[in-house]
Amino acid sequence: MKLRVPMPRWFTAYGTRFMPFADAASPELPMARLLRLSLFQVVIGMVTALLVGTLNRVMIVELQVPAWWVALAVAIPMVFAPLRTLIGYRSDTHPSALGLRRIPYMWTGTLLLFGGLSIMPFALLLLSEPQAANLWVGQLGACLAFVLVGAGIQVTQTAGMALAHDLASDDKRPRVVALLYSMLLVGMIASSAVFGLVLSEFSAQKLIQLVQGCAVMVALLNLASLWKQEARQAKRGQREAGGFASSWRELMAQPQMRRFLWTLGIGTFAFNMQDIVLEPYAAEILKLNVGMTSTLTALSSGGALLAFLLSARWLTRGLHACRLASLGVLLGLPAFAMVIFSGPLEAAWLFRMGVGLIGFSGGLFSVGMLVTAMGMGQDHGRLDDLGGLVIGTWGAVQATSAGAAMALGGAVRDGVSALAMSGALGEALVTPITAYSFVYHLEIYLLFVVMVALGPMLRASRRPTTSHTHSPTPFGLAQLPG
Repeated sequence: MKLRVPMPRWFTAYGTRFMPFADAASPELPMARLLRLSLFQVVIGMVTALLVGTLNRVMIVELQVPAWWVALAVAIPMVFAPLRTLIGYRSDTHPSALGLRRIPYMWTGTLLLFGGLSIMPFALLLLSEPQAANLWVGQLGACLAFVLVGAGIQVTQTAGMALAHDLASDDKRPRVVALLYSMLLVGMIASSAVFGLVLSEFSAQKLIQLVQGCAVMVALLNLASLWKQEARQAKRGQREAGGFASSWRELMAQPQMRRFLWTLGIGTFAFNMQDIVLEPYAAEILKLNVGMTSTLTALSSGGALLAFLLSARWLTRGLHACRLASLGVLLGLPAFAMVIFSGPLEAAWLFRMGVGLIGFSGGLFSVGMLVTAMGMGQDHGRLDDLGGLVIGTWGAVQATSAGAAMALGGAVRDGVSALAMSGALGEALVTPITAYSFVYHLEIYLLFVVMVALGPMLRASRRPTTSHTHSPTPFGLAQLPG
């Protein structure tokens, strides 16, 4: 009985100082409601891990689906990334008779995800059948499944982030968004581990059960996430004259907006070109087995999660969001250098350090640019009513750049490899390392471009009128960017 007295006092005094995300809550958005809202990001992480990780390997190895078809199918969700801007705008101005703006779009995205995941396993099994009569049916079904899942991801995440933007207060908003992205990483890491256990002994029946189980989890978690989150507006919304084009012109007219979007796109491109070639580099150059290469995603995601946690301390102590992004870019330079030198040195430990640092530096850049985007929306009263448009534009640029970077990274690796191994680049470069090293060097050069592009935004941050100026406040790991 005596032990029960000091424990609440200790928790009150130190608990919120060291517990991650504890101070992201507010009276308007308590922690229980915030964690429930973050479930939609767990769903996105689970689906992403299923598509990019588990199904990618299962389709190529176990189902013997051609690799080019798998690459095309996995890339389909990125086709809908540019539509996030339009989705965000329409959720801002949704003329709902019930007075709801974000919830209808989150529910529509949930239905798209559920439908795509429900038909996906049967389509994949038809693809694996050698009969020509089943092949076209399987291709059509798989294409439809990936299209539905891709559209569902973009709609759900855009509307969910916009809803979080609405519910959080101005001072808590960046911390809430960073918490949501941390939950995305948690969802990816946890679901990848579960998928690996379930499919440790592969069978077609287990694959069907796994994918359909994910479909059920998508429906349940998203329903729990959106339940009673958005208050009904007394007045039915309506779209203004000029529509999306007018709002887009107003958005682009804001100071530094074009520079911000270009910087975001190039930076995201630079940090994602290695996604496709990182594991082949570890296998072909460093001779790491499948079990060892499977930990690379955890290393990178863990580094990004650590970046989300630590960025809060620096931001709440006065560090500008653009400076945080610049720090991520700066740390990306030695990160890629570690990966480059790990091959010639045959140092797997140096490679792993580089992978973790790439995730950490990329996380800092993502948080900094996201907080900058939200701050731009707060600088102008009109834009604050179009939070979905701002977040949708940020998400569209980031997702499109990431998808293009992964595709180009693989193409550049194959092209340079063909030239190098044929001797066209000289005898000294007739080695498999050349193609991979070219990709990593290109990423380093792009990071220098990003640092130059961030310069004017950093100078603007010194102005006393900017809304990004933060006053130092006491902080523990409980706080996120604010």
